[in-house]
Amino acid sequence: MIELFSSETPNTRKISIMLEEIGFDYKVTKIDISKGEQFNPEFKNISPFNKTPVIIDHENGKSIFESGAILIYLGEKSGKFYNIKNRTEINQWLMAQMGNVGPMIGQHHQFHHFNPGKSKFGEDKFFEQAKRIYKDLEERLSNSKYLAGEDYTIADIATWPWISRHEWHDIGLKNYKYLSGWYVEISKREAVIKGFDLFKNGSKIPKP
Repeated sequence: MIELFSSETPNTRKISIMLEEIGFDYKVTKIDISKGEQFNPEFKNISPFNKTPVIIDHENGKSIFESGAILIYLGEKSGKFYNIKNRTEINQWLMAQMGNVGPMIGQHHQFHHFNPGKSKFGEDKFFEQAKRIYKDLEERLSNSKYLAGEDYTIADIATWPWISRHEWHDIGLKNYKYLSGWYVEISKREAVIKGFDLFKNGSKIPKP
């Protein structure tokens, strides 16, 4: 059984979606970041940077932090969505999400959604960065069914939850034909619908 230590963020939804996709038995332990629970010493023991998500695989006692590493672990353990023949391509798009899509859009959330009016420089910079990411993803998906090729993989599972917050971005997902098509197709997957509502509180996937 996998225990997922989670807050309600795109990074943690990557893991709940993956667990639903591979059909592993799991439970969610909520870490309330609004109360600073991520800084508890017990949590830091398994999460050196005080971040969610983290998993514990109770089958072997292993704990894994960082969402990309968790996806790779679950992909290897299940043999799903991480095809050995295509791992170089999958790894590139997974690392692009970890190093670019998530951090840049995350900063856009901070300046544009959570703290508007506090820094025009920050708002303008990360708004442009987010628009560039939309454009780059659109270009890729105009030539490829999924991010790493013709198959749905952990690269898509990692990236999709960040685009699911498109209402916060004020960019207009509908303006991007291929990106919005990819988003809608993945949104229809039963595992994605279940994994999105990771705390079973009725969370619905935003429409484009």
